[in-house]
Amino acid sequence: MQEFTEVYNNNLTDIEKFLKETILNLGDLRSREGENFKKLYSVFPSLELVYVCTQDTIIQTSPNIYRKKISKIPIGRDRSYLLKKMDFDGKDIAISTPYISSATGQTCITVIKEEGDKIFFLDFTLVALLERLGLIEIHKEFNFISKSFYFITAGMMILLALFTVGYSFFEFVDSVLFKSGLSIESIFKPVIALTLGLAIFDLAKTILEQEVVFKSYAKNSRIEYKVLSKFIITIIIALLIESLMVVFKIALDDYSQMINAIYLIGGVSLLIISLGVFIFLSKKVKPIKSNKNIKEVIVKQ
Repeated sequence: MQEFTEVYNNNLTDIEKFLKETILNLGDLRSREGENFKKLYSVFPSLELVYVCTQDTIIQTSPNIYRKKISKIPIGRDRSYLLKKMDFDGKDIAISTPYISSATGQTCITVIKEEGDKIFFLDFTLVALLERLGLIEIHKEFNFISKSFYFITAGMMILLALFTVGYSFFEFVDSVLFKSGLSIESIFKPVIALTLGLAIFDLAKTILEQEVVFKSYAKNSRIEYKVLSKFIITIIIALLIESLMVVFKIALDDYSQMINAIYLIGGVSLLIISLGVFIFLSKKVKPIKSNKNIKEVIVKQ
């Protein structure tokens, strides 16, 4: 939910402008009470709750009017706490910061409008509002399929990583006890296998974190940059270890083949330089705000 709050704060000005202009375009809210604010719910798909208080006492005089039900239990409650630290503009409208609603259990924002001797409270679900304005993309059915696929794939990668680690241990023990004994090659081969196992596990962990456990809905490419960078760094480490092993083998057997070690080290160096340029350029990329989408919604309303 922290991600949704961050997206909201980044687009705060445009979101507040959209809400205020749309509510003002609807005219007098008092005329909507008789039909249980059906017009409001048809205009705002993200609207979850409407209720009314008196202006002098801030005591709720109407039931909680939800989209599909009405609850009379909250009548008589003091709602003055919602008005604290809120500034009304010249249009008698104020908007709260995101908070968790006790009525629905969802993170929401409250738009408050003063009309005569009444104050109208309109609660908007934060996630639905951001989705409506095109700031995040949520497709429940597709997300379930996507998460399931990522979970299965990441699980298989973790099993392969464990197999690679087990193979490195088996290879080391087999080389020392049953083959040629302790040597440079018997040490470096298990190290390479362990590094690859670590790279596979790290990639699987990142996939689970970003796509399953903490699914990202914001339009932000920095996460993809981070995943790619971590994976490439692990692969570069494995290649550097392999290069070191090649240098040792050539130094012990045949110096005439040293040029091959130079080629390998040169290739790894190019990867390091490319990664450095990639990280440098990716840090300059700024997240794109979907202000255009918000403006389009305002025009349609």
